[in-house]
This record gives sequence, C-alpha cells and structure tokens, in this order.
Amino acid sequence: MSQPQSKIQRAILSVTDKAGLVEFAQKLASMNVELISTGGTAKLLRDAGIRVKDISDLTGFPEMLDGRVKTLHPKVHGGILHRRDNAGHRAAVAEHGIEPVDMVVVNLYAFEKTAAKPGVHFEELIENIDIGGPSMIRSAAKNFQDVAIVTSPADYNAIADEMSRSDGSLSSATKWRLAQKAFATTAAYDSAIASTLEQITDNHQVEAKQRDAFPQTLRLSFNKIMDLRYGENPHQKAAMYSDGSGRGVANARQLQGKELSYNNIVDLQAAWDLAQEFTEPVCAIIKHTNPCGAATAKTLVEAYKKALECDPVSAFGGVIGVNRPIDGDTAEEMAKLFLEVIAAPSFDEAAKAKFAAKKNLRLVEIAPSPEKWVLKNVSGGLLVQDADVRKLEGGDLKVVTEREPTPEEKRALLFAWNVAKHVKSNAILYARDGQTVGVGAGQMSRVDSCKIGAMKAVLPLKGTVAASDAFFPFPDGIEEIAKVGATAIIQPGGSVRDQEVIDAANRLGLAMIFTGIRHFRH
Repeated sequence: MSQPQSKIQRAILSVTDKAGLVEFAQKLASMNVELISTGGTAKLLRDAGIRVKDISDLTGFPEMLDGRVKTLHPKVHGGILHRRDNAGHRAAVAEHGIEPVDMVVVNLYAFEKTAAKPGVHFEELIENIDIGGPSMIRSAAKNFQDVAIVTSPADYNAIADEMSRSDGSLSSATKWRLAQKAFATTAAYDSAIASTLEQITDNHQVEAKQRDAFPQTLRLSFNKIMDLRYGENPHQKAAMYSDGSGRGVANARQLQGKELSYNNIVDLQAAWDLAQEFTEPVCAIIKHTNPCGAATAKTLVEAYKKALECDPVSAFGGVIGVNRPIDGDTAEEMAKLFLEVIAAPSFDEAAKAKFAAKKNLRLVEIAPSPEKWVLKNVSGGLLVQDADVRKLEGGDLKVVTEREPTPEEKRALLFAWNVAKHVKSNAILYARDGQTVGVGAGQMSRVDSCKIGAMKAVLPLKGTVAASDAFFPFPDGIEEIAKVGATAIIQPGGSVRDQEVIDAANRLGLAMIFTGIRHFRH
C-alpha cells in the first residue's frame, strides 16, 4: 500500500444510482480524465454536455443480450487488473492494445428494492441481479494499488477534492479505504441475493409466507454510522450501525443537543415503540427502558401533562417519545423539566425556538420503520423472533367474571394493555382512561409487581384498572390489586389456577378480561 501516487487518466462510469454523478463527472473531465460509460449512464452524461466514450468503443464489441453483456471483456478487465509495476503485465496489455483504467465508478442494480416490491415476479428479481458491476468492482478493488474503485455517491466530493489538490491522483491510503468499502458492498449485495432467493419456492413462486419465513442462513449487513462515547457503562466501548433505510431510530435526524449515548438510544427506542402503539396523540416518558408515565389526550400538550403526573420524580432526566409533531405549546411545557432526549416525527419552528436555550437537550426526528424481527445475542449465536406487534381484536376479549367492565373501564383496560406491553416483565400497570397511574416493572414475582405498582402511584388508585403482561399464577395478585382500589383487570389467562383467580375476582367484585395473548418483555 506504499505505491507512489499516479495520475488518474481514464475512468469507467456505470451506475444505477445516478445521484451526484453529473457533477462528479464534470470535475473529472475538468482534470482531463477520459470518461468511458455504458447505456443510461452514458446518455445522462451526454445530455449534460459531458464528453464520454461508449464502452463498446473501448472493447470493439457491442453491448448485447439486452445489456447482460457489455463490460465482461478483456479490454475492460485487463485495463483494470494489470499491475502497473509488473513488466510482464505491461507487455501483455500493450500487445493486445488494452488501455489502462485508473478509476471505476460503479454502483449496482437495486436488487433489494426490487425484492421488496409487493407482488414482484421471479423473472424481474433475476434480471435485477447485477453481473458486470460486481465483476468490475472486485477487479478494481483487487488491484487497489493502481485503481480507485468508487461505489458510493457519498464519496464523490471527497475524491474530487483530493484529486484537485494532488494533480489528479489519489493516495494509496484512499484507494485502500475505497477497496475495503467496495468488498463490503459486493458482500452485502451477494448476501441480499442469497437471502432473498433462499426464500423462494421450487416452482419460483415469490410467496408472502415464504418471504416472511426465517432464512436458513441469516445474513446481516449494517454500516457503522457513529462511534459512541461508551456503552451501558464507561468501561464498555460502543457504536451504532444503520441498515441504510433512512428510517427508524438508527437513522434518526438529531436537530440539537449533545451526542446520543448508548443508554439514550436504548431508551429512545423504548419511548418510540410505545408511542407507535396509539393513533391518538400520546406521550411516553421512559426511564431505563420502562415507562414512568404515558398518556393519551386530544392534544399533545395535554397528553404530556397527564403522562408527567404519573411519576414526576422518575420523569426527571427521562426520554420522551410522541407520535405527533411537537408544537410550541407542548415544547413550552416540556422545557420546564430536565430531559435527556425528545423523539418526535417532527418539531415545528415554535418548538425549536422554545428548546433552543436548552443546548444539551437532544431533539430527534424519526421516520417510522416497521420492525420485522427482534435479535438478541447469545454466546455463540443469535436468537431471532418476530417483533411483538400483535394487536388486540374484538374476538380476543373474553369477559370471565360475573361482572362485565363498564364502558369507561373497558377503555381504560385497553389503554393499560397497550402500555403494559412495553413494561419489563413481570409487569403490572395501573391506569385510568388514557393515563398511567402506577407501574410495577421487572419483578421476580407478579404479586410484588402488583405491590410496587401501587407503591409508585402518586395519583389516587381508587377507581383505576390494572393490566398484567402474563397470567396470574395465584389469586394473591388479584387480592393486592383489589386492596388498592382498582376495579377491573385485563390479563392473558392461561394459568392452571385460572378458576381460582376468577373466583377471587368475583368475590372481590372485580371485572376481568382474558385476552389469550401474552406480552413478556425480557
């Protein structure tokens, strides 16, 4: 990697993503780089008034087979692959009239976008498997000492700037970095193809049930977007990686504030997930991944005030997630409390102005991203499961007590159920209609969660309802809930002692609904 720099005199440009290409090509042309191109890329450059040679002029052979064969030719790969410091290589290419290619600018057919299209046909998938592009990328990356391989539009400006400062050349360090990125690009591309085709049936049917199945081989590709100061604790290193979708927490846009920490991001995900449970305006306040307050209302500012009432002590230094743009009125209220992060779909100008004085407060805009799988590390491998996105339907609700819940109780129970799903197990949550009142999280016994949820309550418990993420193994939890004044319970059911639990609820005058759905969160 210590080869002397040499001027880039000839470049092949063949891209699917044409963002920024015209400007980059103009800069190359201004440095007297000869440009060679293919198909639509060549047309784009000519339309912009840039002089470009067709690949067929280089190879002496026309593009054929509907574009399947155009760069797979010795005059392309010989020009890329020959070592400039090898006399035998130089003699061989001279004998066959092969001109050196010093730069290859290639990005690949959008296979993953094609695969993600609903109802995509097998033939379309196959035609979007790029052959010539990966071949040129690998050739150029293998010969990185002599050839610069450019696979991302994000690198165009830096490359052009370095060339302009270095008389049209690039350093060996830059070429090596580009080669590393190139091999990562082809690896991710091949992985996406293999993972997609693995899920297609023998008769070439791209069926939804097949595409949703767990693959036999799990191939993951993420790009590092930032190093973090440290992990959960200062002695742990950490970084964040992106799937490149531009959506979700990893791809959020930070508007102001200090850099996000590992713990901020974990809490941010918890707040955002809870906020996405509701269609009405909602505010979730999170501490250590558990909600210390959540509420819905007609307006976002009212939802925030109600959420804060649940546990204002724990809310100090919390992370907030909402499902509506934050306006000035909401920002004015939130700015009264010390908060670490606020996540929202957007912030209006009045909100930004209100928060501007709080320089360390992180404001984060997130584009929703449906979560398909949840991954957990285990020693030697990974656990993979479907995301817990199961919503209650009318047929799921089964009243099992003598007393039916009132309409007000039922609304409160459904709200409590949606929030309890986001509380660490064992979870018990007390609530009124649209407002949490007490949260019992992460206890080893369910009856202790009942007691702690009540103990944490600042607002009156009398007349609340309770939600449990899993069944009650004994009647003692029901008795604790009744003791503090709650009047109705929602829980999955499924215990061998369900009848004893139902009997206790009847004896205590409680209404109780079974859902048949468990929401453990470990």
